[in-house]
Parts: sequence; C-alpha cells; structure tokens
Amino acid sequence: MGAYLVRRFLLMVLTLFGMSVLIFVMLRLVPGNITDIIFDSAGFVNPAKKAAIERQLGLDQPIVTQYITWMAGLARGDLGYAFVSEKPALDEILPRIPVTAKLAVLALAFSVLFGVPLGVISAVRQNTGLDYVLRVVSLSGLSLPSFWLGLLILMACVHWFGWIPIYRSSPDNFWQEIALLSIPAAAVGFRSSALVMRLTRSSMLEVLRQDYIRTARAKGASEPSVNYDHALRNAVLPVVTVIGIEAAFLVGGLIVTETVFNIPGVARFLVEAIRWRDYPIVQNLVMFIAIIVVMVNFIVDMAYAALDPRIKYEE
Repeated sequence: MGAYLVRRFLLMVLTLFGMSVLIFVMLRLVPGNITDIIFDSAGFVNPAKKAAIERQLGLDQPIVTQYITWMAGLARGDLGYAFVSEKPALDEILPRIPVTAKLAVLALAFSVLFGVPLGVISAVRQNTGLDYVLRVVSLSGLSLPSFWLGLLILMACVHWFGWIPIYRSSPDNFWQEIALLSIPAAAVGFRSSALVMRLTRSSMLEVLRQDYIRTARAKGASEPSVNYDHALRNAVLPVVTVIGIEAAFLVGGLIVTETVFNIPGVARFLVEAIRWRDYPIVQNLVMFIAIIVVMVNFIVDMAYAALDPRIKYEE
C-alpha cells in the first residue's frame, strides 16, 4: 500500500505540472490581452503607454519567464496582482472560495442523500409503479439543464411567494446563508442525484442476482440486512466513483448557477476574469479547480481500498 500511495502521489504531482503548463500556454494563445481590451474600450491606442502597461504587468517578458515567475509565486503563496482591480489576486480569490465550497458541498450532499436511497428503493422494488416513477424522475433530472431549472425556481418563487431567492453579500447568520444556498444547490444537484440514483439502481440489480444474496436469504437474513449489509456494500464501489467525478465537476461547473442566482463565488468570478483576460486570476482559479479534481480522484482511489478489502495493491 505504501508503494502505491507514493506512485499515486508522484502521478498527481506530474499531472498538476502538466495542467499548469497547459493552462498557461492556452491562455496565452487566446488573441488579445488586458492592454488590448483597455485601449480598445477607450477608442484609441497610444503605443508608448500600451508598452508601458505591458512592461508593468510583465507581459513583455518571454513566455517561459512568465511561467517561471508564476510557478515561483505559487510556491511562495504569491499569486500576483489582478490586472483589473489592481489588488493582490489572493485577496480577490480567498473570500469567494468558501461561498463556492458551501454551494458545492450542499449540492453533493443533496445528490448523495437523495440519489443513493432512491436508487436502492428503485432496485428493490424493480418493475413496480414506484420503480417506474423513480426512473422517470431520474430521466428528468438528466434531461433538464441546471440553469433552466434554476430559472424555473426563480419564477416559481416570485409567482407563489413574492420573493427572489438571490444570494446576499452579507447574510445575517450561517443558517440564513445555508438556506439561501440550498435552493441553487438543489437545482444543480438534481442532475447529480439522478445520475447517482440510476447507477445505484443498476449496480444493486446486478448484485442482487448474485449467488451469495440468495444464500443470505436462504439462511433467514432479513430483507433490510440483505439489501443494505450485503448488497449495497458491494454495489457502492461504482457509485463512489461517480460521486467523486461529480464532486470534481461541481467545483468547476457552477458558473451558470452562480450567475443565475447572483452568487459571488469562484465560478462567476472566473467568467469575469476570462472576459478581461485577467491572467493572474484565470491562471490561479483554473489551477485551483485542477488541484481539486486531481485530489478528488486521489481520494476516490483511497476510498476504493478502504471499502473493498479484496483490492490489494502490490508493494
């Protein structure tokens, strides 16, 4: 297990290095930069002033030098300065991370708490009326875009309750913030819960047909014991994989949801930074998302070893 952990860690570091190079190079391949946008919006171009701004921002240096400077800053915890606000990038990013993290955690909790139990029920009650209803609900969840569902929720709240569940910059307390975030979390988590439910159902149906399940029933084990202690424990491995993928997806896939519900999170800020070619913000936010995705994949691999004792890794 120790050798496996070392290999996985080295692979994770190599993957992050490759992602950093890809992020940096692709951002520079996009036509135009912050100075072009500034002067285009002003309607004139002064070559001397433009060159001075590029020199001040470090955009006149070779791309290799810019990359080394960025990586050295990351190692020191210095993310550079935001071009638009002229503030340290870290000061712009840090206040937004908790908002997006809470939204992603709530959405993931919604998908797991609803998807897994409903998937088990659908498998246990196969080909019954309840199973058909749950399958239709799961298909609806996979078919409805989260931003469209969010707009429907906003319209329904205005029509029936006379208020809009828009996130405020300074909620009165923690529970009010959770209440405001729960609505967009349910909108974006509905699709994930549908995916988790369908996968849980198919995995449970496969396990329930195994010989050891029939043996457990023949020995007089109760239905809850057979369904949860025997079947679900062995059917949960592919579900864990999907949950890990969805957790990584939620961190970077909240752009539309945060925009619709006016949530000042990382994803919405990333869109604004891309529009302004704000390199320090875009680079660091996309790198942050890449780190989260790689870390989640690493945790999923460790969860496999913890959940399934049959998995053995060579030293």
